[in-house]
Amino acid sequence: GASVVDRPARATPDTVPRMGEALIAFAARHVETFNAAVRSGDFAPLVELFADDASLEFVGVPAGPFEGRAAIAAAYAARPPTDTLTVLSVHLEDDGTVVEPFSWSADAGARSGEMRVVVAGDRIRRLVISF
Repeated sequence: GASVVDRPARATPDTVPRMGEALIAFAARHVETFNAAVRSGDFAPLVELFADDASLEFVGVPAGPFEGRAAIAAAYAARPPTDTLTVLSVHLEDDGTVVEPFSWSADAGARSGEMRVVVAGDRIRRLVISF
């Protein structure tokens, strides 16, 4: 089989995996924060994860897009999610977008949709949720 050396070299082999790990860890924190917010009814810690100029977009449901943290906060206040979610797998695209197919707890492990998370620094710049 092909060994690791046979793979085409990336421009910066050292930083890419480490950056990827940080992005994946951040995405996991987003999911933990989301689930905690659903359980507690307090969405403030979740909203804090979004950049000031973040966008929250939905594909397949008539909601949004919501532009800016204030609009995102208002959206969660107006229609708070009632279901926790479980990420089924995590994939990192070349541009750093974290792709996470997920299952709502009500769907008992069946795929419910997909989140695409674009992170800038330690904030969510763009979240697209497709159903």
